[in-house]
Amino acid sequence: MLGYRHAFHAGNHADVLKHVVLLQLLDYLAAKDKPFWYIDTHAGAGRYTLTQGYAAEQREYVDGIEKLWNAGVLPEALARYVELVRTLNPHHRLKYYPGSPWIARARMRPPDRLWLHELHPADYALLEQEFAAGPVPTRVFSEDGYAGLKALLPPEPRRALVLIDPSYEVREDYARLVEALKQALRRFATGVYMVWYPMIPRRESRELPARLAALAPERWLRAELVVRAADAAHGLYGSGVFVVNPPFTLRAALAESLPRLTMLLGLDRHATFTLEGSAD
Repeated sequence: MLGYRHAFHAGNHADVLKHVVLLQLLDYLAAKDKPFWYIDTHAGAGRYTLTQGYAAEQREYVDGIEKLWNAGVLPEALARYVELVRTLNPHHRLKYYPGSPWIARARMRPPDRLWLHELHPADYALLEQEFAAGPVPTRVFSEDGYAGLKALLPPEPRRALVLIDPSYEVREDYARLVEALKQALRRFATGVYMVWYPMIPRRESRELPARLAALAPERWLRAELVVRAADAAHGLYGSGVFVVNPPFTLRAALAESLPRLTMLLGLDRHATFTLEGSAD
């Protein structure tokens, strides 16, 4: 959806959940002495300025990363995430927020590769500029991420982390995501796939986790963070992350982190979390 700009929502509670999980997956893959690919189907701008522009208009980061930034002692997974954000803000003031591609590059090594797709022309230009040079080989594409994903699978090193994070601005986004993941698993069943999804008062949103679980019945993990009561008038009340082929370390890290995230980011008494998987 070319009208969507993630800068409006940069650093909000949904970004916090997404990037805490993403960092866990990246660190697990990078711990092994074998190269891997990171494939992002909807990469956005790469990084965001919080103090001006779109992010400053909405200020959603105030109820997201800013609360963790000021929280003090945190569980290990959350502390590592905040420390990574601090590397982008060396003057101890929260001014910039890293997008998923920036986080991936920070954890990857020269033998690894990043493949980034972004259709929005303005965000594509920012993304291309941000990744014009760096220690990790990177390709930036102004094309449909689902088509790009199909062309890249299976990856040459037979190890990959795929992030699928569309805008969900139209109902068709849900069906396209499910079909794309279905095809991807046929081409590369052993890859690590991470899907972020919004929790909004829409049937497609409520049904999505079950549809994803049906594609990977043997190995999956789902984490959701609800920050307030569901309200059709105010849209997003939480978000979820669905991981296919999760590393064995992920569940324990989230079991420790989600209660603290709920306490820090919850906006009313309805704040809660869910953590479940194929082993339950």
